[in-house]
Amino acid sequence: MSASESCLAVGLMSGTSMDGIDAALIRTDGVSAFEPIAQLDRPYDSDFRAKLRAVVGIAGSHDDVAAELTVRHVAIVRELLAAAGVSAEKVSVVGFHGHTVFHDPDNGRTVQIGDGQTLAREVGVDVVADFRAADMAAGGQGAPFAPLFHVVRAPSDRPVCFLNIGGVANLTWIGDGARAGHDDLFVHIRAFDTGPGGALLDDWVYRHTGDPFDLDGRLAAAGRIDEAVLATLLDNDYFQAPPPKSLDRDAFDLSPVEGLSVEDGAATLTAFTARSVLRAVSHLPQRPVRWLVTGGGRKNPTLMEQLGRSLDAVVVSTETAGIDGDAMEAQAFAYLAVRSARGLPLSGPTTTGVSKPTAGGKTFRVT
Repeated sequence: MSASESCLAVGLMSGTSMDGIDAALIRTDGVSAFEPIAQLDRPYDSDFRAKLRAVVGIAGSHDDVAAELTVRHVAIVRELLAAAGVSAEKVSVVGFHGHTVFHDPDNGRTVQIGDGQTLAREVGVDVVADFRAADMAAGGQGAPFAPLFHVVRAPSDRPVCFLNIGGVANLTWIGDGARAGHDDLFVHIRAFDTGPGGALLDDWVYRHTGDPFDLDGRLAAAGRIDEAVLATLLDNDYFQAPPPKSLDRDAFDLSPVEGLSVEDGAATLTAFTARSVLRAVSHLPQRPVRWLVTGGGRKNPTLMEQLGRSLDAVVVSTETAGIDGDAMEAQAFAYLAVRSARGLPLSGPTTTGVSKPTAGGKTFRVT
């Protein structure tokens, strides 16, 4: 890989929503060049999803689950490359996020399970993993990590916000002066976790119905928001704390909604996600002209309607800007893997709180 030419890279993402693996093949120079080539997503079966649920929130290596997770990532990389008609020899690097099972930024700890060395050996491509450790060792939050890629994908009407709603929700605010590769880039962006994404709602629905999520927001649409319970949920110091800041998937719990009907609980938890995003607006330099929503949350029409009403702004899916929201996080980690291989920063003061732009990632070589 030369210092500046574009190369092929694969990115992999297993998000906190635990719905499955997203994989993407892109061509990039790790700075401003980007071309999508192919993408795949493969859902987890209910048995493996239950295994993941059982280890989330527990710091540790979780060898058995990590090994099974890695096997599934090997399979999707092979499938992706076969579908694209690209041999492994033509790919420079794979960005392997792994699956976050524990995140405690206040104490400098984060755990993403998955075996980068096994992945490299099995797919025949060098792998970059462990993206967050160097950032946290330098005093950063270790999240969010997609903002630099968001700058590459941002439309020209700015300021604009990307809002990623997975298990946790996070935003990237991009000002008019943000230019990929420029030394002052971090002056013109802000990023942080806003609050719950779909994790609480998913857990509520799973507990009461056995379904993994509220399909099309139907339960929430049939329920009533309990404003008193919502006020209790929002009475949390996190929302007033200045960014940079980040959350564990289980930073909030379901106790305030216990006693509500399934539908009213779903409606109230959906409103909790939307209102917590509204609380985040006070931490932005300017109100964005548009919110571009990525992640699974953009497919929930009830949540999207509540976001639009709460924010009193244009809230649309990334697809309206020609961006595939299903592939975006996987593409981001392909892009970050190239940056890591070239020693470029992955995070900075206004995204994770490190004192200066910081490189990171650990490379596992094909053996």
